[in-house]
Amino acid sequence: MSLSGPMRLYLTGTHPCGYFDDREARDLVLDPADPRLPRAYPSALAQGYRRSGAHVYRPHCRQCRACVPVRVPVAAFAPDRAQRRCLARNADIAMTDCAPGHTGERFALYERYLAARHAGGGMDAPAPEDFDGFLAGTWSPTRFYEFRLDGRLVAVAVTDVARDALSAVYTFFEPTLAARGLGTLAILRQILHARGTGRGHLYLGFWIAGHPKMDYKRRYRPLEALIDGTWRALDPGKEG
Repeated sequence: MSLSGPMRLYLTGTHPCGYFDDREARDLVLDPADPRLPRAYPSALAQGYRRSGAHVYRPHCRQCRACVPVRVPVAAFAPDRAQRRCLARNADIAMTDCAPGHTGERFALYERYLAARHAGGGMDAPAPEDFDGFLAGTWSPTRFYEFRLDGRLVAVAVTDVARDALSAVYTFFEPTLAARGLGTLAILRQILHARGTGRGHLYLGFWIAGHPKMDYKRRYRPLEALIDGTWRALDPGKEG
């Protein structure tokens, strides 16, 4: 099947914002039925879109522009002191590039993570099909980077792999090992992997200045933000 012309773009209805309780959100979504979507995905990342399951979207809210797409230019990235300590503290953890999808071991870790981090939030009683539907798109170029400590699975970084970039989709990890900073480790290792494989960027999704769950992305510097259609260096101390 071949198609000509631009890809269809859908605007969702309003729905509760996932970041602010007092706001509503809308999204622009690329046509999930278009067979060109896998080919279009890398350029969509560069236009500020993100994948969730089979859908590629970006926020398009009426009166809010808090969600800012961000990415790390990996060649220029320099870990700060805390990040260097995180890497050293976890030197005994091995990262392996694995095929995506549901396994009993991964799902058990996912359940523990959601129960500890998102209790009562609607995600803490997942089914196996929820796992695959959310993380492993049927068409997406997804890899699961497994992190193991003495053979035990302690974290999984769900990552989409484009020719010139990686996109960090989601990370879940062992909640009893909070002191190790496994979420930070996953991002740092993805940055190093992108650099080592000759890719230019690691996309981190959306940054929200000052938000308790989203502002952490400002720690990975230098950081680029898509502002008014242009990627530019972001100085978080002067934004928002």
